[in-house]
Amino acid sequence: MQLNKIRGHQTDQLFKAILELETIEECYEFFDDLCTISEMQSLSQRLDVAQMLNMKKTYDTIQNDTGASTATISRVRRCVDYGSGGYNKILSRLYPINDEEN
Repeated sequence: MQLNKIRGHQTDQLFKAILELETIEECYEFFDDLCTISEMQSLSQRLDVAQMLNMKKTYDTIQNDTGASTATISRVRRCVDYGSGGYNKILSRLYPINDEEN
């Protein structure tokens, strides 16, 4: 959706750095330095919302379980349905069993 707006040297460097992370602990260390707690919570929440949307959960259930606002849920829904495919690609890799059930 917004790929052309974020493409560039700095973003390439960030993504290359992320690809170099080898363990969950390295991810925690890197993202602790890189992001605020609020930013990490927002990113984590969005991925959780995307997973729940793929599981066909209702907005009410998602809001109650994640604490996400309806605006956040709607934005994630748009990305899941009409975005670049990133959420779906990652979720199918993280949860291949869920992918087969849908």
